[in-house]
Amino acid sequence: MCLLDVKNVLVIFYKILNDYGDVYGIVYLLLGVIVNMYSKINLEGVWKLQLDTLKQGLSLPFQDSITLPGTTSYARKGTKNKSALVGALTDEYPFEGYAWFSREVEIPEHLAGSTCYLYLERTRVTTIWLDGREAGTQNSLNTPHLYELKELARGTHTLTIRVDNTDYPTKGGHLTSPDTQTNWNGITGRMELQFFKESYLKDIQVYTDIRNRSVRITSRLEGEMEGVVTVSARSCNTQPEHTVMEQVFRLSGKDISIDYVMGKDALLWSDESPNLYMLTVNLKNGNGEVLDRHEILTGLRDFRADGDKFTINGAKTFLRGKHDGLIFPLTGYAPTTVEEWLRVLGISKSYGINHYRFHTCCPPEAAFTAADRLGIYMEPELPFWGTITEESDEQHNQEEQDYLISEGYAILQAFGNHPSFVMMSMGNELWGSKSRIDGFLKDYKAFDNRHLYTQGSNNHQWVPSIQAHDDFFCGVRFSGDRLFRGSYAMCDAPLGHVQTDVPGTMTDYDAQIIPADFHSGEEAAEESDGSVQIQFGTEAKTVKVSDAATEWIPHIPVISHEIGQYATYPNFDEIEKYRGPLKAENFKIFRERLEQKGLGHLAAKYFECSGQLAVACYKEELEAAFRSRKLAGFQLLDLQDFSGQGTALVGILDAFMDSKGLITPEEWRTFCSNAVLMARFGKFNYVSEELFNAHIELICYQSKPLGRVDLYWELSDGQKTLADGTAGVSVPEGENYIDICDLAVNMPAVDNMTQVVLSLRIGNTDIRKSYDLWIYPKHVPVDTTGVHWFEELSGEALSLLEQGENVVLMPKPESLSNAIEGFYSTDFWCYPMFRSISESMNRPVPVGTMGLLIRNEHPVFRHFPCNEYSTYPWWSIVSHSRSLIMDGTGSEWNPIVQTIDNFERNHKLGLLFECKVGPGNLLVCPLDTVQAADTPEGRQFLFSLLSYVKSAEFQPSYEIGVSELLTLVK
Repeated sequence: MCLLDVKNVLVIFYKILNDYGDVYGIVYLLLGVIVNMYSKINLEGVWKLQLDTLKQGLSLPFQDSITLPGTTSYARKGTKNKSALVGALTDEYPFEGYAWFSREVEIPEHLAGSTCYLYLERTRVTTIWLDGREAGTQNSLNTPHLYELKELARGTHTLTIRVDNTDYPTKGGHLTSPDTQTNWNGITGRMELQFFKESYLKDIQVYTDIRNRSVRITSRLEGEMEGVVTVSARSCNTQPEHTVMEQVFRLSGKDISIDYVMGKDALLWSDESPNLYMLTVNLKNGNGEVLDRHEILTGLRDFRADGDKFTINGAKTFLRGKHDGLIFPLTGYAPTTVEEWLRVLGISKSYGINHYRFHTCCPPEAAFTAADRLGIYMEPELPFWGTITEESDEQHNQEEQDYLISEGYAILQAFGNHPSFVMMSMGNELWGSKSRIDGFLKDYKAFDNRHLYTQGSNNHQWVPSIQAHDDFFCGVRFSGDRLFRGSYAMCDAPLGHVQTDVPGTMTDYDAQIIPADFHSGEEAAEESDGSVQIQFGTEAKTVKVSDAATEWIPHIPVISHEIGQYATYPNFDEIEKYRGPLKAENFKIFRERLEQKGLGHLAAKYFECSGQLAVACYKEELEAAFRSRKLAGFQLLDLQDFSGQGTALVGILDAFMDSKGLITPEEWRTFCSNAVLMARFGKFNYVSEELFNAHIELICYQSKPLGRVDLYWELSDGQKTLADGTAGVSVPEGENYIDICDLAVNMPAVDNMTQVVLSLRIGNTDIRKSYDLWIYPKHVPVDTTGVHWFEELSGEALSLLEQGENVVLMPKPESLSNAIEGFYSTDFWCYPMFRSISESMNRPVPVGTMGLLIRNEHPVFRHFPCNEYSTYPWWSIVSHSRSLIMDGTGSEWNPIVQTIDNFERNHKLGLLFECKVGPGNLLVCPLDTVQAADTPEGRQFLFSLLSYVKSAEFQPSYEIGVSELLTLVK
């Protein structure tokens, strides 16, 4: 800054106050003089407002006012919405059409005649009028609108802005969707008039070179002058501060390109060490007067694709990503303040996330600035979710394609300087012309080589391929059965290993990425006419497959797309948090449905128990990704809930980024961080004295070399150590996958079902991991002697009940029609959306259940101790069972083991329940006992159940009539 002496300041102050009585003008002038950069007039504040649904025009009277930045919905303008959305949050004051904003602006004398731009940071399609004369239209949905206003005279001017949130050049994906931040109308970021002197710098771009520890700065000189550009730099988030000497560069033309060497001590930027520099660029005339000044936040970094991995500054890194759809329930739009993005991204970072993929959208600049400071790798995406056509194709829309291409260039120019901006995607799940998509990539890469590019996220779903200009690949499969994530929708079957396989920790995707028996020419499944039916957004769609897709091997980094999607039941306590324009009417509807079924009292337990199962599913999902040595990263869907598309409550955080209380950040980081310690073993259930084999490995992408790894392991039952040991291994520098040791331990001899914990940790670090395991006695009798055991509700069974006998009814699951099949994993995404898609595709609908709610204090579990929620001893039991639909039975009758249904059906589902039928006692469990008894956990369950039935404790209290029972068990 240049400091003014007091006398000059007072002279300037007096002149403005005397001429205009304009205190704001004083502030603007002082800013201009002291900082020696352009001056600005802040336009934030109260504006006149007129909503124009019918698009009648500028002649409308302004009858309202609004505070900007903001949206009409946030300000509660317009007609209140009396309807309620079931599949998304409800905008209380939705508005689509023209919103007219107008205000008067006072131009002081010292700014009159200067080059002036109107800057609108985040908005929709805008058209502006200055003093009643139209001055232009802009339509970027992602980047600022910048209007040049011709020389403004001193005095009062009327500025009118029309914002249109209809008829976009493209649908806009999550930028305009009611499923995410809504189709708001308004201006949500900085609003200002920017004034420049006779010469200034435009479009400054910074290209970093870590090899030479330098930056190349390019710009365009506006105006005629002879002079110099000076550049200096200082570190802004490191101690001690690192200052780089100012360097002077003489102007030699309009196009400026200068190399600024920062010295060998200049610090590099990465996710672990986000070292930033503030570049100060001054434009000076021949007299040394500063005509223009810019401060640019930058970081020296080199993010590359190298074989099957990404590298940052030459070191391999692994992307631990999350999806983001700009969901901000308190406002209905994405924040434009760095502070709020620091909060949001900081929460994600505390859960081990180092990468954000923005679904069909680009965040505001504040998000990139926050990511720069925190060290997060950002991937914006073009706002498109559809088919890229060629001129000869039906329904080709060249105007839309041109818009999307221009939007990509605008994103690169507006945000490309940020070190956190490392990747860009062409869209989400695109279909159509692969050659045209590849042409987009080629042109973008030629325009800006600071970023890596991909054709899109999960393009051509079932028949993907890699394009010539792809830097990395993001998808979910390489062909029909070459899967590389743990869960899928039923309409996209086959399902993933987390959903179908016996639980263990052996799965990785290396053999899917590079099959051992790879051969080309194996075609993907198609319809006979060259078309294939796919899930497309929230619908089904038939698309043409342009060429036969063959098996192929990726030669670039592979990222698994939108992994997880494990749903939890709604937390109805969350409803009160929706204090902004978006209301959780969907949650209220779900609560009413549950209460109508007489199950409202179980809502909190449904939430907690489904949530614990989801956490366990996520743990295996993420560990499988880390175990995959050919994988370059993953993108979760999601760390937080997704408010739309049927209401997908798939996060361990709610939509506000607040914890649901299911798992702490510290515990989550044991399977999601830059160093993940894991054990590979085949199963979680063992018999007494059985040999437990496990391979212990460490996946480490920390920048600091480990040198040596010392492992401490322990097997304990919570009271005493059953076995323990140590192992050590030297780690070559640059090695990311460290095989530490193999464990071979005989499980202890037990007489009762016992839960033990395998604990692992690396000495003198916070790297740790634990696994729950279960041990069962060797010879567990399944003795039905003295028990009236039936597989159907026969006349004999009813007769015994009438005689006051105890009866066990275990129907064959496949014989039941009034039942839901057993499915251990929680529901994928959300039931109503994928039920509808499956039905429209004529494919099986998802099971749609969300785990178990267990009355674990019940005496039936005396020999089968368990938690309230699903754990791995239940896997084989649930997988070979069905749960009876008990709708209409009394709310006081709660099954001993209840399967949690989704919020659309809300069936009361009984896996294990008891009742009194006349004078007799009945225990019901629809289980394939032959299959269950083939596992130690199944035998233990049956033993515990039979022991209960034989005991005096078997005294059900709920009475049911024979006719009701026959209706139930059918």
